[in-house]
Amino acid sequence: MGALDEPLTKLVGDRTAKVLADSLKLRTVGDLVHHYPRRYVERGQLTSLEELEIDEHVTVLARIEKVTLIPFRGRKGDRLEVVVTDGRSRLSLVFFNQGWRQKDLKAGAQGLFAGKVGVFNRSRQLVSPDYQLLDEDATASTEAGEAAKQFAGRLIPVYGASAQMPSWKISLCVDMALDSLEKTGWEGVGEPLPAELRERHDLIPLPEALELIHRPRSQADRERAQSRLRWDEAFVLQVALAQRRAADSALPAKPRRAREGGLLDAFDARLPFTLTEGQQKVSAEIAADLATEHPMHRLLQGEVGSGKTLVALRAMLAVVDAGGQAVLLAPTEVLAQQHHRSIVEMMGDLAEGGMLGGSDLGTRVVLLTGSMGVPARRQAMLDMACGDAGIAIGTHALIEDKVQFQDLGLVVVDEQHRFGVEQRDALRAKGEQPPHLLVMTATPIPRTVAMTVFGDLETSVLDQLPAGRSPISTHVVPALEKPNFLTRAWERVREEVGKGHQAYVVCPRIGDEEPEAANASKKKRKAPEDAFEEVADAGAAGDERRPPLSVVETADMLAKGPLSGLRVEILHGRLAPEAKDEVMRRFSAGEVDVLVATTVIEVGVNVPNSTAMVIMDADRFGVSQLHQLRGRVGRGSAPGLCLLVSDMPAAGAARARLDAVAGTLDGFELSRIDLEQRREGDVLGQAQSGVKSSLKVLSVLEDEEVILTARTEAARLVAEDPELAAHPDLRTALDALLDEDRAAYMEKG
Repeated sequence: MGALDEPLTKLVGDRTAKVLADSLKLRTVGDLVHHYPRRYVERGQLTSLEELEIDEHVTVLARIEKVTLIPFRGRKGDRLEVVVTDGRSRLSLVFFNQGWRQKDLKAGAQGLFAGKVGVFNRSRQLVSPDYQLLDEDATASTEAGEAAKQFAGRLIPVYGASAQMPSWKISLCVDMALDSLEKTGWEGVGEPLPAELRERHDLIPLPEALELIHRPRSQADRERAQSRLRWDEAFVLQVALAQRRAADSALPAKPRRAREGGLLDAFDARLPFTLTEGQQKVSAEIAADLATEHPMHRLLQGEVGSGKTLVALRAMLAVVDAGGQAVLLAPTEVLAQQHHRSIVEMMGDLAEGGMLGGSDLGTRVVLLTGSMGVPARRQAMLDMACGDAGIAIGTHALIEDKVQFQDLGLVVVDEQHRFGVEQRDALRAKGEQPPHLLVMTATPIPRTVAMTVFGDLETSVLDQLPAGRSPISTHVVPALEKPNFLTRAWERVREEVGKGHQAYVVCPRIGDEEPEAANASKKKRKAPEDAFEEVADAGAAGDERRPPLSVVETADMLAKGPLSGLRVEILHGRLAPEAKDEVMRRFSAGEVDVLVATTVIEVGVNVPNSTAMVIMDADRFGVSQLHQLRGRVGRGSAPGLCLLVSDMPAAGAARARLDAVAGTLDGFELSRIDLEQRREGDVLGQAQSGVKSSLKVLSVLEDEEVILTARTEAARLVAEDPELAAHPDLRTALDALLDEDRAAYMEKG
């Protein structure tokens, strides 16, 4: 066992070790010394209070402005109210029945105050916060006073903390860990970066970096430490991805080349338009991959409406031309049905191979979903097993054990982030040899994110819109501040319908949940098509926010009120499959004027006659999700209109998000904003953004140069030493990164 593997119980005692483990998941010395400060403050430097988020555990540096002891009326006890300031904003600290703290907390004193941000009377406050006074004349608890001495004269690290373990207590534990490692000469700590790489990039040794990240004497010390640790994260991650790419390139696969005069040529000849330059380029990249004897692993990303489905269909037709089969895996039944309908329409009699009236060059296109009737399911499975169906489209039902293919050559995964690794792996395992894999996403991904999240995939980007696409204008509708704007929004919907067009109204929830589930902030996410990103600006609204609007209630209100007389129907993920399909069929046929829906329509739904969309409680959705939703309009020759309705105040972060969406149609720019606000997430594991990240110093948005250079260095090292035999410390670091869950992800991804 190395020094970093030592349990914390030996260092800080059982009680403190249990708190560190339970609240912060820190169990070993290594966990603790790699728990880096979130930021640093200097004595005399005050921390901004106006950006504090409700329910967040924070440590703030502020000066005491006012102290008031207020007795309770009619009963024993009192409340000590302390107002602290950063010179611009104020924050209340409240202590119940702790009047004796007036001896410590005096006006003019400066200190660190830690606690969970709450709200009372629409003002932020910390209840019974832990604190450490930094003024030389002030004395806090013995422990805090001792910590203050250690902090004096240098940068003060502020750690990610919890209610039970404030920042300065973590700092004391870190100091104990560093002192212990120094006594042993940092024996057993290891050095994952090869010496020649450190020399090439002027990086300090790991022990020095760990010392300086926690105990910087200056900003220059902090920057040197962060530069080294940033490289550790980038390089170890890129080595993992380089090994994965090397393993993929060693696998055998059957080449799939389209034949001249075959199905693909017949399809292309019938297209009523010319492929965009981007579609031609990406199609050529995919064709080259399909022609190799190793499985394609390609990510196809592109703007909403850029024609990804057409590119994927051409790849599937090429595989069918070569005697194989292709599957398209969609995350929802609505999307699977939409894909099936649109592909059959695009192919015409080419989708009726072997059937009366079908083309001699054609194949069969089948649909398989979990809720199909038994006869239809049995026939679809038979067509796949015997090879009559060259293309299969479906949901998770495609990965059931009893579903078999004669010769599976290509797997296309639409909106891949909605599928677990095991699901994709189960489908790929149905081929005699590994099938080619094409992953599609309509969410634009910044380049550096693609190199980390999808670093084992080759990337193709579609950033051109097909000719004839119309612009989409987007506006924020402040429903509370200007109710007449919302009235005008419904008038605009009526005007669009009056011109012969159709409209969507999107709501965050369905409306048939249990009463306690109605409050979205307390509700756990369900099926992807029913879920929404809960990113409301709680800091602005406090705990008084109403539940999100629902499809059922909104549709009823509109049909009886501002949209009375129009044909209003609903669509959501809990409708019976036949009902969903019938609603979409009727909407596509123009028999429904206004469709009130959840985010089930977010991707893939293509009704060119739809020109208007109103998104209710738009601030409850993520930036990229709003961009996806508005991509459902403006798909024909008429201009699109998207109205983002919100109750949130103009000065809040939520409105800033909506203004960003309204301000640009550039999905890549919006994806950067989205990622900055929702945090980067665990870039290797299956966790979605917004959770604790495995990257602590490296930013996939800001550190592009480091990531690019580390990728090159990693590829060179893995080519020279695939098993890392000459780099045992790097192998150890890789094992630590690829814990059980992530190892499975890398193996199957």
